[in-house]
Amino acid sequence: MSIDWAALGSVFGVSLVATVALVGLFTLGILGLSKQETAAADGGSAPLARTGAYVCFALCAAAVAYGISLIVA
Repeated sequence: MSIDWAALGSVFGVSLVATVALVGLFTLGILGLSKQETAAADGGSAPLARTGAYVCFALCAAAVAYGISLIVA
């Protein structure tokens, strides 16, 4: 049995980048929802912060659905 170290490293690298990107995107969504209240209190654009948060959450859901489709197929 031999291990293809290049392929293993490639899988590790892609997994690391995808995980950091997904967590970062979810964090931006949470940050957008928390800034919504601050923006509304300061007279800013609360719907813009909420919309940005929802877009981040939708992209997270799409990434998870894509990953599940890759596993199932």
